[in-house]
Amino acid sequence: MKRLFSILAIACIMVFGTANATTSTATIATTVATATQDDNSAENAEESRGFHQELKKRFIEGGPGFMGIVLLCLILGLAIAIERIIFLNLSTTNSKKLADEVEDALQSGGVEAAKEVCRNTKGPVASIFYQGLDRVDEGLDSAEKAVVAYGGVQMGQLEKNVSWISLFIALAPMLGFMGTVIGMIQAFDKIEAAGGMDATLVAGGIKVALLTTVFGLVVAIILQIFYNYIVAKIDNIVNDMEDASISLMDLLVRHKK
Repeated sequence: MKRLFSILAIACIMVFGTANATTSTATIATTVATATQDDNSAENAEESRGFHQELKKRFIEGGPGFMGIVLLCLILGLAIAIERIIFLNLSTTNSKKLADEVEDALQSGGVEAAKEVCRNTKGPVASIFYQGLDRVDEGLDSAEKAVVAYGGVQMGQLEKNVSWISLFIALAPMLGFMGTVIGMIQAFDKIEAAGGMDATLVAGGIKVALLTTVFGLVVAIILQIFYNYIVAKIDNIVNDMEDASISLMDLLVRHKK
């Protein structure tokens, strides 16, 4: 009996000892993992701060004059691009659905009901439909001319301010190249004043030249991506407007019959 109690006591001690050891090991592992995560977070934060500090340093080294103008080109270009993207997305309309609704309104309530559908729908396609329906009483030729004329008006609204983005795309690298030329002139002025060739004399001017060029090209690349997207979006909307105009004239012809 004593031997049995001894064996049970030893087993209990081993079980509780193993459990305590496991808990201690898990606690240590958790502490190590937390410390590692904290170290990684600190390193990432340090790298992030380092990138921003480096960008700020390079911007200041490039000179506040040209770099500030290049940055202004980026800000204005992005503002116009974002405004155009929002406007174009709001101008997108399901033309087939609109044409079906206008056809149903023409059959059930006549021209006024179809015009009401167009008034309650946003987008250039609905505006073109409304202008065509508004002139249908004057004849199909008048309605077609109104559709064509107002289509040109809507196209102008879609392309509004897009030329400014192309201006900033061309202007940013030009300013960068101008900074390059000025930096090289400053470098040669220092060589001439020193009366000899020294790398430390020309390093500053060459660095300014390269930084302004890099920032100008980066701004132009960013704006070019937005510009191409906007132009493609405008082309899609214009094609949709043309198809919808043809559908409208077909509806008016059938309605007149």
